Amino acid sequence: QGILNLGTSENKLCYDLIQERLTRPDMNYLEPHLLQYSDTQGIESFREEIAKFLTEYAKAPKALNPEHIVVMSGCCAVFATLSTVLCDPGDGYLIPTPYYGGINSKTWLYGGIQPVHVPLYSEVTDEESHPFQLTVEKLEAALQRAKEQGIRVRALILINPHNPLGDIYPAQLLKECLEFAHRYQLHVILDEIYMLSVYDDTTFTSVLSLDCLPDPERTHFMWGFSKDFGMCGIRVGVLYTRSHEIRKAVNQLAVFHGCPGPVQYVLSQFLSDRDWLDNVYFPTNKKRLREAQNILVDGLTEIGIPVFKSSGGLYVWADFRKFLKSQTFEAEMELWWKFLDEKLLISPGKAFCCYEPGWFRMVFSDSIDNIYLGIQRLEQMLQTENDKAVENKKSAVEDELSNSENEPSMIHTNTPLDEVLEVYSDMKRNCLLKSFMQLETKQNMI
Repeated sequence: QGILNLGTSENKLCYDLIQERLTRPDMNYLEPHLLQYSDTQGIESFREEIAKFLTEYAKAPKALNPEHIVVMSGCCAVFATLSTVLCDPGDGYLIPTPYYGGINSKTWLYGGIQPVHVPLYSEVTDEESHPFQLTVEKLEAALQRAKEQGIRVRALILINPHNPLGDIYPAQLLKECLEFAHRYQLHVILDEIYMLSVYDDTTFTSVLSLDCLPDPERTHFMWGFSKDFGMCGIRVGVLYTRSHEIRKAVNQLAVFHGCPGPVQYVLSQFLSDRDWLDNVYFPTNKKRLREAQNILVDGLTEIGIPVFKSSGGLYVWADFRKFLKSQTFEAEMELWWKFLDEKLLISPGKAFCCYEPGWFRMVFSDSIDNIYLGIQRLEQMLQTENDKAVENKKSAVEDELSNSENEPSMIHTNTPLDEVLEVYSDMKRNCLLKSFMQLETKQNMI
């Protein structure tokens, strides 16, 4: 009876496999050196396993160098430290919107740098093949706008597979973006946290797989264990950069973001067990992701909610625009509150800096029962709203006719994004806390 959380991007589909692997004898190991201070860059043996793992699964043309790896307590820490090292306070970074809004706080708290949006829209133009398509022309336009505003852009951030779209950048587009960054001497940060969470036949191209980079010293790769391995609570992220100076600077901050030695050992065992990865974990994970995604998409389609075609990640980008009272972000937040009233937590588009109100991200990497429950609650809420609309149809039509000249335009409202993100984050915590309290009360009664 609690609040169903389909808003937090956690992979809950393979806990049974991970739990079984964690209980094997080779995980039960604790030598004194794992309890001592270790290299802030990461234990050498762990970095060696990461290098071999990424070489194989990112399809790198030659073996990656363990010395180019820095291990930190999650990719949030990687974003925070890179923002400090690469930029000065007040600088900006290009980032296509919509995007994972948590990047804003991670880059601002340490580095004091600001996002320069590259707006992507659902409407397809003659030069595009699908909605929300990134092009170099859009990067150029955003960079020019930043210059006119007096913002010095120092970096380009790309999330691939994309969050929240679930889209995958084609190899050619990826190369064009790298060439663009090279022309303007921009650093490129590639967040590939969902690299191995691709559930259809679309070819994923990691930046590590490119044989020749336009600017190797300014190209930085990120990955971690939270999504592909369903270990959000483990808090381990990886930075791969060829720049000696950047690694040296990052390591000065990595001392505040280190990972426990026993955790690094356990994860080394995961990465080195190729038989388990290739024959058990990854095939099962991909199969379960695909099945869960199909269930959610089919359920949304049945109740009239279009979904952007996705290939990777743990979520779908769903179009609720026709359910908004007006094409504004106030109406989007009003709809979001109605979802909460129905005990369904999903993520509003403005939390991802989307420029079009009415899009929501829904996570599907949960149990089949929870997915069906989420669809059921969604259908109940929309049906209730539809019944209300039918009852007030006559007065609504009259109001629309009388106010047709004042129809709101589809633009950003004056509500600060940080305020929306803060409210959204607080609501997620409060909703989950309320859900846990309800469950605890129920258990005590039993």
